[in-house]
Amino acid sequence: MTTPQLWLVRHGETAWSATGKHTGRTDVPLTDEGREAAEHLTQTLAGNTFALVLTSPMSRARDTCVLAGLGDRVEVTADLCEWDYGDYEGLTTAEIRETRPGWNVFADGCPGGESPEQVGERADRVVARVRDIDGDAIVFSHGHLLRVLAARWVGLPPQAGAHLALATASVSVLGWERETPVITSWDLT
Repeated sequence: MTTPQLWLVRHGETAWSATGKHTGRTDVPLTDEGREAAEHLTQTLAGNTFALVLTSPMSRARDTCVLAGLGDRVEVTADLCEWDYGDYEGLTTAEIRETRPGWNVFADGCPGGESPEQVGERADRVVARVRDIDGDAIVFSHGHLLRVLAARWVGLPPQAGAHLALATASVSVLGWERETPVITSWDLT
C-alpha cells in the first residue's frame, strides 16, 4: 500500500467569510467571487487522481467540490462540517471579545457548540479513513476544521490549528517524509 496524500480544499468565499463572521452550521452560499475562485481550482487539481473525494454537507463546500470538477464521485460526511460555534454562530471575533476578552476558538471552544477536543475527534476519524485507503484523498471543507485536521495529521493537538491560517478557495497538501506525516504545501491560492 502507498502512503496516501491528503489534499485539503477550503470552500470559496461566502458573504459571512468575507466579513469575518463565524460560519459553522448556517448554510451560507458562495458569493460570485467564491464561485469563480472555486472554478479556478480545476487548474490546480488537474492531473491528480483521487481514490477518495469527501466533502462537508454544507453547500459552500459541496458547491466548491462540484465547481472544482470532482462532484461526480464525492461522498458527503458530517465529520468535515465546520466547527459548531454554538452561541457564537454568525458573530465576528471582535463581537465575541466584547463580552469574552481574549477569546480564541482553538483554546476556548464555543458555549453551546464544540470544544477543540470534539473537533479533533472528528478530524481524527477523517485522518484514520484516509490512511486506510490505497491512493490519495481530497476533502472539501472549512477553515477552522481544516486547520485542526492538519494539526492532527502531524500529531499535534487540535489547538495547534491556531497557527495555520487558510484563505478561501485554497489548496493544501498533507503527506509524508519517509514514515513521518508532514505538511507538504500550505494555503496555495
